[in-house]
Amino acid sequence: MLRPVCFYGGIRGIPADGSVEHRPSFYTQSMAKAPDCGWTLEEMARARGARCIAGVDEAGRGPLFGPVVAATVILPNGCRLEGLTDSKKLSEKKRVELDAAVRAHAVCWAIAEVDAETIDRINIRRASLLAMRRAVEQLAPSPDFLLIDGRDTIEWECEQRAVIRGDATSFSIAAASVLAKVYRDRLLVELDGVYPGYGLARHKGYGSREHIAALERLGPTPLHRKSYRPVVQISLRFE
Repeated sequence: MLRPVCFYGGIRGIPADGSVEHRPSFYTQSMAKAPDCGWTLEEMARARGARCIAGVDEAGRGPLFGPVVAATVILPNGCRLEGLTDSKKLSEKKRVELDAAVRAHAVCWAIAEVDAETIDRINIRRASLLAMRRAVEQLAPSPDFLLIDGRDTIEWECEQRAVIRGDATSFSIAAASVLAKVYRDRLLVELDGVYPGYGLARHKGYGSREHIAALERLGPTPLHRKSYRPVVQISLRFE
């Protein structure tokens, strides 16, 4: 089975109340209207003096099962990977090809995950930011600028920019989105063998009809997110 790059569970460096401090978001709404994946955001960061720019993205906020996974990638300046864009727009075959290419050509990359128990305890937004921070912690060299998909930045001591639909705008974020998606999909295929009958290899933990029907028949597993409404409602029947 794939081993998580970061440890499961515990929230290293997070206050006891589960809160995650992060800098105010900065994003450009116009970029969300017609994103075009390229180097524009990286070039803007370099114009501000950045030399080590990391893209950061997550996969698995919406599923009812399993961890949320974050990845971060530092690409060489001007690196060209044909077809690189938001992983959700790519076929599975293309994602796998790009996953190998990113790992081969990146200056460095890292993947981290936060488990379902922690998601239930601190909520999915905070868990996603925690997974991102855990991934960034592993990078060597350490980045001096972060480009992060979404509206939030993370608790990290360097300049950051949060970008709505950043995975379709920045090559660095797109690369991170591919690594996170492929890693999580592979993990769910393996977990399908641990928890048979739920169809995890097909729906990857999302709330499909097949998944809901299996939950109603078999009940939740230890890796289901007990704070998510469909799981909460079904769990009550098995108590």
